[in-house]
Amino acid sequence: MTNPTRIPPEARLAGGHRLPLAMWVGAICCLILAACGSSGAQPESDRQRRQQVETMYEDYRKSFPDVADISPREARDLMQTEKVVFIDERRPEEQAVSMLPNSITSEEFLRDPSKYDGYTKIAYCTISYRSGKLAREMNDRDIHLVNLRGGILAWVHDGGSVYNENGPTDRIHVYGPKWNLAPGAYKAVW
Repeated sequence: MTNPTRIPPEARLAGGHRLPLAMWVGAICCLILAACGSSGAQPESDRQRRQQVETMYEDYRKSFPDVADISPREARDLMQTEKVVFIDERRPEEQAVSMLPNSITSEEFLRDPSKYDGYTKIAYCTISYRSGKLAREMNDRDIHLVNLRGGILAWVHDGGSVYNENGPTDRIHVYGPKWNLAPGAYKAVW
């Protein structure tokens, strides 16, 4: 009887061919790397991750070049002197993980945009692609929104806090593995 936890030195393939142990080990390593999502492409340091967020946002911004944007730092400063509402253009399951302070969902905003007259309205999503498109659509309807440069990812990289129904949290929804660029102090969910 063989030990079921031990990989045999060779295994039979179709036609009776044998696969050497080195090929088995290589295949298993590839599967483990794929399962972990490690392709070597993910930035290692917070600084590199933040730079990747900026690079991706600048590329996405080409889809809505006429939309004004605001940095997370400028938005936080503005909150000290003006009424600000953040409009979250993510899906409900993303919003359930965490949201920015003073946030409402885009659905809530769209029910009655006039309710937020007198507010600076800042749209955001994971990296501000979806929110940039929302801002463009609203601006075309003469409802002025600005886009948060780099979204929730840039917000947490710049020291902003996020919240869920229980208060402050260290979890953010990053949409998918490509956007897994959260700072090391945060737990990414997708």
